Amino acid sequence: MAHLGDSSVHTYLGHVADWLASLPAASLRDLLAAHGGPAAAAVFCVDMTRGFCSEGRLASPRVASIVPAVAQVLIRAHEAGVRRFYLPQDCHAPDAAEFAQYGVHCVAGTPESDLVPELAGLPFADTFVVIPKNTVASHVATGLDARLDRDGWPGLCIVVGDCTDICIYQLAIHLKARANAQRAGSAVVVPERCVQTYDLPPATALSIGAMPHHGELLHGVFLHHMALNGVRVVSEVVP
Repeated sequence: MAHLGDSSVHTYLGHVADWLASLPAASLRDLLAAHGGPAAAAVFCVDMTRGFCSEGRLASPRVASIVPAVAQVLIRAHEAGVRRFYLPQDCHAPDAAEFAQYGVHCVAGTPESDLVPELAGLPFADTFVVIPKNTVASHVATGLDARLDRDGWPGLCIVVGDCTDICIYQLAIHLKARANAQRAGSAVVVPERCVQTYDLPPATALSIGAMPHHGELLHGVFLHHMALNGVRVVSEVVP
């Protein structure tokens, strides 16, 4: 079994870095044309809340940095005729079991659970379908799958938000796996510049009794693993 210090591990990580650097952009126009048009497309915007961007113990500058890019994708999709915007968002019960792993965050009714102003202020924000969730999985005990069945399974799923290796990973893999199971042929697209995760250095983590988290490393590795499982990872979505 390879150890983390083995040269093969470094070779793999070098490959991931090169792969990320060479990701192509995807044309939204081409994506829509290939997968049923705007009526068959949906954008999933995960956890773009104050609690992950600007306030609270889990707020991250890395996550906050993608807000403009996420807003741009939503605007471009709406201008192209897409009208399905699903927003799975942490909206935790005060005694959520998940707090044992991540600490208290995004409690329902607090500002942390609110959508960031840059997205809430978009002129079509009243069309957003907010999916409250009490765990890292957007599809567990949220009614998301039932909603998608009712609205029609999307031919194109664009997934943006945070965190790359946690909620984004779980949602993208679920959407692709379910599409495969249904033989739907749906495309799940993740733009690298529109997803991000947090950083928690070992010294800081140990001082607060948490587990370290290398944002850059896990961002790249989990995007690579999504691609390995059939998710289309691109650098960005352009008009």
